[in-house]
Amino acid sequence: MILLVTPSERAAECGAALREAIGEEFVIAENLVRATVLLRAEFYLAVVFDQYLLESEPDEAANTIGHLGTAILVQVNLAISGMDRLVREVRAAVKRQRREEVAARQAAIGKLQGELSGTVTALLLSTELAMETPDLPPAAAEKLRSVLKLVQQLRRQLESACQTEEPEAVRG
Repeated sequence: MILLVTPSERAAECGAALREAIGEEFVIAENLVRATVLLRAEFYLAVVFDQYLLESEPDEAANTIGHLGTAILVQVNLAISGMDRLVREVRAAVKRQRREEVAARQAAIGKLQGELSGTVTALLLSTELAMETPDLPPAAAEKLRSVLKLVQQLRRQLESACQTEEPEAVRG
């Protein structure tokens, strides 16, 4: 969802253009106080600020911006910008945000896989070595086989998760 913060009479028209071009619903806040309330209550993909509000109420603007969370901040002077420019600016910001999310996800998965890979390998090796212990009681051998299967499954899941994420990074 996109939050459009503007006192402009063109707000509904701007929101409709964004919905049509980007495919996201929109909410209009006619002032910064209302925008802050909405930001506290809901998650937004992007927050489009009419530059007029940011310049005319800098203290309240700073407070509102402090509540953005992960929403993309887009500043547009709606008094002089046409719908095409508004849509271009928001579309570019959304694409940039999605690329950054994919990159962050890839980095997190890569780091996690790197950290867990050594542990999983050590577990596999330790379990296999323990299974070679002479005179291992059958119950203990069965438990070790069970642990070995679980660790092998964990390794497959880690490999699968990394392979699943790679095409997204390429598409982004």
